[in-house]
Amino acid sequence: MQANSRFFNLNDDFREPFARDRDRILHSQNFRKLEYKTQVFLNQEGDFFRTRLTHSLEVSQIARAITKELQLEEALAEAIALAHDLGHTPFGHVGGDTLDELLKEKGHANGFEHNFQSFRVVSKLEKRYKAFEGLNLTFATLEGILKHSYPYQKNFLPQHVLDDFSLNLHPSIEAMIVDRADEIAYISHDIQDGINAGLIDFELLRQSSLVQKILEMLIEEGVDPIEDADIYLYRFSSHFINHLVYSLIDYSKKHIPLVSLPLQAKEDLPIGFEKELETEIKILKKMLFQNLYEHTEVARKMYAGKECIKGLFKAFYSDVNLLPQQEKQKALKGRKHRVIADYIASLSDRYALKLYNELYGFSL
Repeated sequence: MQANSRFFNLNDDFREPFARDRDRILHSQNFRKLEYKTQVFLNQEGDFFRTRLTHSLEVSQIARAITKELQLEEALAEAIALAHDLGHTPFGHVGGDTLDELLKEKGHANGFEHNFQSFRVVSKLEKRYKAFEGLNLTFATLEGILKHSYPYQKNFLPQHVLDDFSLNLHPSIEAMIVDRADEIAYISHDIQDGINAGLIDFELLRQSSLVQKILEMLIEEGVDPIEDADIYLYRFSSHFINHLVYSLIDYSKKHIPLVSLPLQAKEDLPIGFEKELETEIKILKKMLFQNLYEHTEVARKMYAGKECIKGLFKAFYSDVNLLPQQEKQKALKGRKHRVIADYIASLSDRYALKLYNELYGFSL
């Protein structure tokens, strides 16, 4: 049977460039690994807690809704959102901070930074083509991944990156939207996960005027916090996200027409919230930091993750024969520290713990 050439003509891709970027990211190996990487709670602690994968999907959904309403490039925002956490290590931010410390202790001043690592994943570490490294993404998508969160200035970036991506300029408006969609998503789901875990409650959170405003909406809906506990929490998250999304759209519709691109990094962003709401968000984030992210139960798990990263780095640095064959060969050719950091960063929480147990004979 003769194959239908319609399905095999690679030079006639029906997708738009940003949609093609999105698909390449979605099908990448590192995207799949996000399923078993920590957001706040370790993946092993329960099936209903968010992971980096579910977080990325939620950010993508919020960013798409905003860009569509603002008549911007929806597929570009989706691609940046799906890729923005690809560079995260196991065990959340503490894993990246630990790798950064370890590399600098070894004299490697560039250290480790997860935004740049996300950029390296899609431009270098993913192998999909024989002729070149990376996923072959468009400039706008690469820029959005590298500069999706402010500030952009990072003195350790290679010269070719500094030359290609002007860090004195803001990225696309779509990338700015992803940055705020990321914030909306993690505040909302961290509250939901924190309450489900019993670490925080609404009695504490109602001290935030923003939370109190949302809770008043639930009173108007007639949802009871005791009798309808699950529904109550879901409706809170829904109202919270909607309130911030609509507020951001209203603000941005007024400010986008006032800017001309490219926008200097020192200039105010056209994407955001009114000043009063920005202040309310900062207060709520501080409350979550003090009562959830620094909670004893979370801190203990993150400490275990930190020790796991330290143990793996020490073992691999002292004996590259402990690395998988492909990484071992790379390490023997030079830049051993970066090869080890790349490998550890690529691991899921559960596999990192399994490796630690295998190397040291006991589990954390």
